[in-house]
Amino acid sequence: MSVLASIRSQLVPVHREGYVFIAAFAAAAVLLFFVWQPLGWIGAILAAWCAYFFRDPPRVTPIREGLVVAPADGKILRVTNVVPPLELGLGEAPALRISIFMSVFDCHVNRSPVAGRIKRIVYRAGKFLNADLDKASEDNERNMFVIESGGVEVGVVQIAGLVARRIVCFVREGGAVRAGDRIGLIRFGSRVDVYLPAGTALLVAEGQTAVAGETPLADLAARPAPTTFRIG
Repeated sequence: MSVLASIRSQLVPVHREGYVFIAAFAAAAVLLFFVWQPLGWIGAILAAWCAYFFRDPPRVTPIREGLVVAPADGKILRVTNVVPPLELGLGEAPALRISIFMSVFDCHVNRSPVAGRIKRIVYRAGKFLNADLDKASEDNERNMFVIESGGVEVGVVQIAGLVARRIVCFVREGGAVRAGDRIGLIRFGSRVDVYLPAGTALLVAEGQTAVAGETPLADLAARPAPTTFRIG
């Protein structure tokens, strides 16, 4: 492998949604250099951070029937049983909800947790509360998916946060997705909730770090069994 090819292999691709923001920060940095050099360096750092924020690295997705993978990078904020949002149409019985919080340093490209068909997409305008608050699931701006996978309906909710001001959707109703496929992006700090049938075998714990498209969250095909975790 040549030196140039080796360098390229280490560079993480940037999603096209970030091009305009990176260009704006870079242009501002150039102007600030003419005003006062220290301000120019601050602008350059912000432009570099913006490129880092919109990174879109390839992921290696585990493929197995019933396996649910993380739709977002970040911290497993909360695992609980709650009634899903009415807009999802998943019924009024409590479902297993896994919430993943994305900080401004996490990759914000969201991926499908399962393979299947996009049965429903619903957008709701709302507030911009801190995404780690439980009430953000109901009050904040959000984009909701229902994915039909092997006879099971899985809910995915993109939730805007305190800094986030736009949710971008990459898929359409009726379209097919594979586990790990890109389904959307949120700017600039936010949260994704996954709703699964009650009793689904859980494979993660609160406080764990998830990697979108790679970290197994749960197993729809497995019989529910107690799961223990070790910190080390």
